[in-house]
Formats: sequence, C-alpha cells, structure tokens
Amino acid sequence: MSDLPPVLVTGSSGQLGTDVVAAFGDRAIGVDRATLDITDEAAVGKLIEAVEPSIIVNCAAYTAVDDCETNVELAFAVNGVAPGVLAAAAKSVGAHLLHVSTDYVFSGTKADPYVETDPTDPQSVYGRSKLAGERAVGPDATIVRTSWLCGEHGPNMVKTILRLADSHPHLTFVDDQRGHPSFAADIAPALVELADARMAGIFHLTNQGVVSWYDFAREVLATAGHDPARVSPCATADLDPPRPAPRPANSVLDNAAWRAAGRAPTRDFREPLRELIAILT
Repeated sequence: MSDLPPVLVTGSSGQLGTDVVAAFGDRAIGVDRATLDITDEAAVGKLIEAVEPSIIVNCAAYTAVDDCETNVELAFAVNGVAPGVLAAAAKSVGAHLLHVSTDYVFSGTKADPYVETDPTDPQSVYGRSKLAGERAVGPDATIVRTSWLCGEHGPNMVKTILRLADSHPHLTFVDDQRGHPSFAADIAPALVELADARMAGIFHLTNQGVVSWYDFAREVLATAGHDPARVSPCATADLDPPRPAPRPANSVLDNAAWRAAGRAPTRDFREPLRELIAILT
C-alpha cells in the first residue's frame, strides 16, 4: 500500500475510470455504481468521511447520449447534481476534485477548434446535464473536457468498428462530424498530473489529429489490416433513422490550457490506436 493519502475514483469500472485507477496505482480506491450511488448525498458524505481522500476523480457519468433525451431526470441527477454533491463532500475533508466533462457542452457550430474560454451552448440533454455538472463543482475544481473517448475497457467506437468489419463487407460513417479521438490510456495519466498539481479551472484534454468519423473508421480498418476502402461517407442528415440526440458537428477541442500549463502535447491518436488494436485483436 502507498504511504500517500488515498485517491477516490468514481466510475472506476468504466472505460476511463479503469485506466485512471491503474494510473494512480495503489493510491486509488475505486467505486462504481454497484458500490456507491453518487446521487445519494448521505452515502457520498459517509464514504468520503471514512476514506478521507486527498483527491477525488469523478469519472462517473450517464453517457448514453440518445437515452438521455428521454431519461432527462436521471441524466441531470447523475451528470448535473451529483458532481456538486461530490464537490461539497470533497471540500468537507480538504480534498481536491477533478471532474470529467465533454465536448457536448458546445454547440459544435464553431469553424475553429474550441478553446476552454469559448461560450458553451449544448444542444442535447446529455450536453446540458454535463454543463450543469461543470457549474455545480465550482471554481476550485479541475474540469477536464475530453471527446471521442476510446479504450481497452468498456464499449467504444474502435470496438464497434472492428465488430462491424467482421460481419459487414461495407461500412458507412458520417463525414460531417469531426473531432479529436482520445484514448483512455493517454488521458488517464494526464488526469493524474492535473489532479496531483491541484490545478483548478477548465482543461481540454484529447489526443491530437483531427478526423471525421468516416476518416476515423478508415484509420481503424487500415490499422487492423482491413481495406479502408470498405468505408463510405455519408451526411448526418442522411442517417436513417436519425439519432435522437444532436451531435456536435465540430468536436475539436484545442488543448490550450494544458499547453499553457507547460505540459507536453499529447500524442497523435494514431499511436494509441495502434496500441489498442494490438490489444483487441
């Protein structure tokens, strides 16, 4: 066991949380929805009082974007209210809170990459609930917005593309939504850096390399040894049936605050993509 004070990681069995627990090593105490209901203020307070963590990293979220459109109350309870509960409990024991957020807090209509100071304008219930969570944690917390997250653990687009490639000769992906793919294996250690430094404020944290979902699907197939020509482009407006929740057309997050803090730029997404596909195949 580590001699350092413990770090509490919520959402510890999820895609990002699993890698965050690994990145903190034996300092980490992980809880997931089976062991802690983060919407239960009394349960959260009791646990944090018992653990007395020096840092809390909130990776827990209701991320089923389309389902959020109909499960509005649950989305706001988990994504909007619970982060404030964690922030209050953190303050009671002198812990620093790092809260993970999303590109969906923006409208996606800006032509250039989004910087941390750009006005927010979420277009979906998921985005609005996540923005509510950002506001609930207050100015003393670290807020990290990431996008297009993929990793070894949990469902994600890399796994989906590989599965579809095994069962379908031809794939179609939209070419009018673009972003920075981000990989949990790279984002998790960066979260450790920010949390240990107790750097309050908003940070955009992604891997580098701007692609559309169409471009990304081609990269995944090529990296896995498939023919990328099997992928065709389409417009979001042509999806049938259309998605219930609107997606940002521009999800590109400029990691400006990360660079300004003297941190080295993250890797181009193609490097962790190769590493992930080597694990998955």
